[in-house]
Parts: sequence; structure tokens; C-alpha cells
Amino acid sequence: MNSYRRQDAENVRVTAAKLAAARPHPRHIANDDEQKFRVQVSEDSNKPSYLASYTKGLPHDNTTGLIRNPDDFQQFVKAIDSGDPRDFQDTPLGPKGYTEENGQGCGWRSVSAANAKVRAWESQGAGNTFDLEGPDAQAVTMPPAPAVGSAELTAEMAEVYAQALLRDVPFTKIVDESGTVDLDHNDCSGDQGVDTSVKRILRTLNKLEWFKSQDCECLTDAEKSRKRGSFTGQTVFRGITPGDNVGPYISQFLLAGNSGINGNDNEREPAKGLITYGAVNIDQRVRFATPNKDFMTTWYEWLDVQEGADLRGQESYVEGPARRFITTPRDLATYVHYDALYEAYLNACLILLADGIPFDPGIPFQRSDFIDHQQGFAHFGGPHILSLVTEVATRALKAVRFQKFNVHRRLRPEALAARLARCEQLNVAEVKEMAQDPALAKILGWVAEKNGTVDPVLGDRNYLLPMAFAEGSPMHPSYGAGHATVAGACVTILKAFFDHKHPLTIAGNDHTAFVPTEDGSCLTKVSVDGQLTVEGELNKLASNISIGRDWAGVHYFSDYIESIRMGEQIAIGILEEQKLTYGENFSMTVPLFDGGSIRI
Repeated sequence: MNSYRRQDAENVRVTAAKLAAARPHPRHIANDDEQKFRVQVSEDSNKPSYLASYTKGLPHDNTTGLIRNPDDFQQFVKAIDSGDPRDFQDTPLGPKGYTEENGQGCGWRSVSAANAKVRAWESQGAGNTFDLEGPDAQAVTMPPAPAVGSAELTAEMAEVYAQALLRDVPFTKIVDESGTVDLDHNDCSGDQGVDTSVKRILRTLNKLEWFKSQDCECLTDAEKSRKRGSFTGQTVFRGITPGDNVGPYISQFLLAGNSGINGNDNEREPAKGLITYGAVNIDQRVRFATPNKDFMTTWYEWLDVQEGADLRGQESYVEGPARRFITTPRDLATYVHYDALYEAYLNACLILLADGIPFDPGIPFQRSDFIDHQQGFAHFGGPHILSLVTEVATRALKAVRFQKFNVHRRLRPEALAARLARCEQLNVAEVKEMAQDPALAKILGWVAEKNGTVDPVLGDRNYLLPMAFAEGSPMHPSYGAGHATVAGACVTILKAFFDHKHPLTIAGNDHTAFVPTEDGSCLTKVSVDGQLTVEGELNKLASNISIGRDWAGVHYFSDYIESIRMGEQIAIGILEEQKLTYGENFSMTVPLFDGGSIRI
């Protein structure tokens, strides 16, 4: 009997491996910006400038903000391709002349970095690893990122700037419940107050070519799938998946708690924002970061960060009520700064289980105990889904690392902002055209005004992106996004297991939702046009976490949407292979981010 079992176990593993091997391995295609832009580095050579590539950590030029030596970038790529730690050790890191022996602070230029150590890149070789479950890290892909000079990237950058300008405005002020913005109104540069400034920014964004509603046959299929029409107060800065535009901006899964142990703890009603995690609590409230305190708004501080100055931990928090519900974009940025990547989806799973949301109708053991004589637990029960929703995260991270480092190497918004600020010195037509776009130019003027004092290097063209994090972006390229890929994978698992069309009644009924009060101290109920469902609020959760990184200034919109799509593929592959390991005859219907569903 044991010998048969041993052979059966081998057969199942082989079958799963064959299923994975049968999936087509796509070609990985970048947008060609890496080699396109050139700089004259000597009288007889013309090398790539890498102005559209991720160069953070390498030595940079004081005047242009580009890397000092293009050959350093080739060493960076060599190390990425080989995955050999010795090649990474041979890649220059930090400002010119920096060595650990010289002591921290050597080579830095700004006060903020006076005592900084250098910060290394993160998991460049992860995309070269192999996995024993799900699609191989190199068996999923993303389309080329929007290119410098394209209408899409111009709009994406304008959007990130706009988000930085509105970082301390409550979401309830940004979302216009009427769903309309007067596009014919003048720009009203003299408008006073939060509401008028929000509408002014929305009107300006809607003047960008990319956000105009007409379709263009010249777009690629990938571009068409990312195309959005004009913003309204109900659609601006949101995701584009089913349910994203229903109800308040923030998903109920980031605000509400559950009913506590045994569902009868009167002190643990959902409006308290406390989630039962065994016998202890998870508090949905976040640290309250100091409003209007942004970073990297001077040239030398920006330059130090680009050369790897480790400024993590320099943000500050309000004293007194130390925590509040996610009320402003800065609160959301704080959440995605320190989250454990899968924690929002683990929390959502705990809420769904405690609230008794049924599993997908195709999953067994959902009838009464008297009929089934079996309950789900180790399989088809709480422990199964709780562990699986976190298990997919590491697979997602490996796949997105390959896209980041090995394929696209896309520069972060903080670097593109510096290219716009130094566009005259760079003398690159595509960058100049971006800066001269009338709508983006208007937003750049507001950014320069927000950045305040005249920078000695940039003068009145201080278009640096105000960052929510002192250290700026992580030490890895922008496309795809780790948070978003994990979001896509984890949310897909939840939608596969739970009845995704089931109404979500956390706030009492499916036409009522929680929103924070203006000071974020507690939750209040509002009426919702449309119906809140499990699928819609899970999709919104994925968008909130992903776009929360845009609010912080470290990602673009396309990073979000293409990454959750890739995460979805990873989760589906894992579910397909795991289904082979069970003796029960069951199915799952998985709704897709782009609409429709598949059945496993």
C-alpha cells in the first residue's frame, strides 16, 4: 500500500510539473528607451545616457542628475543577468569615492544625508530563482512600459504630481459624490480652499491628451487596456477593475473590523476597526504622519538619495492621537510604506471568515454537518485559505523582480521629475516636449510653488516630485510593482475561494459603507449608489494598496494595472496545480480583473 502511495504522490507531482511546463513562456519585450537616448561622453564616443532607466544607487553627475559613467550601468546589468553575488559586489554603489572604510557621510552633499550609510539594491537575482509550484518566475510577463515622450507617460507623470499636491486632502473631499467636474470652468488660479483646488487639478488633468475620451487606432492592445477617459470626482485616482468606482474610495477591508471572538463580543463591532486575530486584535488605524511634510524637494537631497543615501526613518508623526483610520492619501502612503505586503489580504480573509461569507458554490463541505458529515479545515476551511492567501506572495515577488531588473529597468517617478527639472541641460526633445505640455506645465508650476524656497541649482524650475518617504523609492526599478503583483495574486486567491458575487454587508447592508470622520478618529456610515460585493471591495482593496504607492510618489498608474494582471496569472496557475492534489471533485469560478471569469 505504501509503495502505491509513493508512486501516486510522484505521479501527482509530475502531472503538476507537466501542467506548468505546458504553459507558453512569453517573450519579454521592453520599450527600447534604454538604448534610445544618447549622451556625448567624449569626442569620439556616443553612449546611452540611460536617462529613462533605473540608475538609483550608481554614482551620478552633479549637474545633470544622470549617471557619471554609462559603463557602470552595463556592470549593473551584467550582475542582474548573472545573478552572481560577486558581480553585484563589483558594481559601483554610492557617490564617487565612497567606501565603507571612509565612514558614513563621506561623499554626501545634503544636511539630510550627513550621517547616512549607503543603501543596497534589493533582490536583483530573485527573478533567476526556480519555484516548485505555480508558473515559473519567467513564464509570465508584462507589456512594454509607456515610453518617454508618449502621451501616456506624460499623463501618468502629471497624475503622480497631482497626487503629491493632494496628499493631505481627505479622500472624502477628493471624491465628489455628484460624480461631475465642470470642464468648461476656467482654471480659477485664484480659487481658495480645498474643494476648488481639487477641481482645478481635475480640470487640468482632463486636458491631457491621454485622458481625452476618444479612442485611437494607433494604440497597441496594451495601451488600449490602460486607456481611461476623463476623470470625474468619482473616478479620479481610482483603479479600473470591477467595483472600483462603487462607494467610497477606501475599501471596507482597510477600515472595518469584525465582531470578535464567537461573534458576540459587544466591544468588537465592525465600526471599532478591530480585527480578531486569534485571541488578540489587529487595529486598522495607522500612524498619523506629519501633514505637509514631504522629502527630496532640493537638488542635493535628491542627488544623495539617487546615489543610495539611506534616509529611511526620517519621517515624523503627530503626537496626541497617534493613530487614526485611513483618512488622507498620506495615511494610505504610511500603510503601504510599512505593510507586510500580504497583510491587507490576510486581514480581509479574517473579516470574510468571521462574517460568515460563504465559499464559492463549487467548494465542498458547505452543507450542514448532518448532511456532509465533514467540515473543512486542513482543506477547504479557514486554515487552508489563510495560509494560501499568503503563500502566493513570494511567487509574485520573484516574478515581478524578473520584470523589474531583467526586462524593463524603468526609472521611478522621482527620477523622471528630475529629468523634467533639468530638461534644458539634458537637451532631449522628448523630455522638453513633456515639460512643455500645457497641462503638465501648469501642474509643474504648482509643484514648484509647493516646493517653496528657490533651489540654488534648479532656481524657479524646481519640479522635483515631493515624496512621502525620506528615502524615496525602494532600491529596485518601477515596473512592475511588487505591492501590486502581490495584490493581484492574493486577491485572486480570495475571489476564487469566496462567493465573489455575495453582497458585502460589513456596515449593515450592501448599500451602506464606512468612511472615516474628517479627523479620522472614528468611522461613520454613508449610503452607497450601487451594491457593495465581495469581488468589488476586494478589487478596490488591490487598487488601494497598489495606487497607495502612487500617492507616495514611488510608482505610476501602469505599474499598478499591469502588475495586478500578472499577479492574477500567478495565482491562477497555483490554483490549477493545487487542484490536482485533492481527491474531492470540486471547482472554483475565478472573476478576472478585466472582466469575465474562468473556472478551475
